[in-house]
Amino acid sequence: MAGLKKVLIIGGGAAGMASAIFASEKCCDVHVFEHNEKLGKKLFITGKGRCNFTNACDPEDFPGNIVTNTKFMYSSFDRFNNRDAIDFFEGLGVKTKVERGARAFPASDHSSDIIRAMEREMKANGVKIHLGSHVKDLILEPYEKEQEKNVSGDISAGAVPGKGRSGNRKKKSHEKIIKGIRLENGHEIYGDAVILCTGGRSYASTGSTGTGYELARKAGMQVNDTRPALVPLLTKEEYIPEMQGLSLKNVSLTITYGKNGKKKYQGFGEMMFTHKGVTGPLVLSASSLLGKWLQEGPLKAEIDLKPALDEEQLEARIIREFEGAQNKQMKNVIAKLLPAKLRPVILRISGISGEKSVNLITKEERQSLIHFIRHFPFTITGTAGFDEAIITQGGIHVKDVDPKTMESKTTKNLYCIGEILDVDAFTGGFNLQIAWSTAYAAAQACV
Repeated sequence: MAGLKKVLIIGGGAAGMASAIFASEKCCDVHVFEHNEKLGKKLFITGKGRCNFTNACDPEDFPGNIVTNTKFMYSSFDRFNNRDAIDFFEGLGVKTKVERGARAFPASDHSSDIIRAMEREMKANGVKIHLGSHVKDLILEPYEKEQEKNVSGDISAGAVPGKGRSGNRKKKSHEKIIKGIRLENGHEIYGDAVILCTGGRSYASTGSTGTGYELARKAGMQVNDTRPALVPLLTKEEYIPEMQGLSLKNVSLTITYGKNGKKKYQGFGEMMFTHKGVTGPLVLSASSLLGKWLQEGPLKAEIDLKPALDEEQLEARIIREFEGAQNKQMKNVIAKLLPAKLRPVILRISGISGEKSVNLITKEERQSLIHFIRHFPFTITGTAGFDEAIITQGGIHVKDVDPKTMESKTTKNLYCIGEILDVDAFTGGFNLQIAWSTAYAAAQACV
């Protein structure tokens, strides 16, 4: 490589900081442009301020947790996987720990340790950090295309260019080449490569306002519609807000669509009721799968409050409770079965008066109670907004990005990484791993 390559990074979040470190390790002149007053503003609040920076599951299981465009991540994840991420942060002096669900955190439980360690490494490597610098535009020029060649670099005798044997496919050629960036104040900075990592639209207060999508469009890339993901769900029933703050553990959530009740999600774990719907790990995971279906109309949902018991076992349990409390009121007898905020609601939808004595409960009422414990119903009408979403679903179409290098297929020397891509995953550290893996791929390729 002749001379010192100059790399311009738009965005000082997780992907931006990581790519700066990886690129600066190659002795590049690296510049990070961040429009906030400090780096890693969104990373600071990740995992409720604890920063669940990856998941320590078996690397073979990782792709199964990517929701959108899983195959796109194969190459970059293979080169820098979740175990590499843990080693990376340990190497930066951040002691880590693994908790339930294989979630990896800094041992201190402070996201600031991750940010400080990355910032220290950037400065040690000579990275120039430009805070309060808003990139308004890209400096683009038409790209002088060379004569189309096949992937192998030559055309075999008798072969038709772009067709035939494996290795003779046409490459998608660049239409533009990026020369630099233009700041809001009009200042132009030129470089050899530009990495675009401005994030999505979630938590706009941290600077993720979706401005990078317009830059991507100017570079000729398609941007798919965006929507909130890993986000609370909104519900219709008036009894849901009555249970605000109630957390449920070890329950099963099933969500269906259409008259035939086609199952769209089923999961086991924890969830919580809010003043306008439901949230918690089960719900957040479900939200990433339901966005397109909610655009077509409401979805039916039900909770199995006692999934460890089948209906016969549940009925036997209820009968035992009834036998020892024949003269007590129902609202008091079910105290051993259900949490306080849930009791009046479950009795109401079961059609049972809480004041009624147990010895007056009919078999039909008992069966109704069993049914609604196993099938507690509600209707999902939509999702909360980007201000409550952990990530953004949608973004730069991966068909316009090389999965091995993260280079734009429309603009030479422009690389796109992190949440701005149309790639997302379930909660549990998987989305930050996408940032680390794509950052590594781009940094290796652009130098």
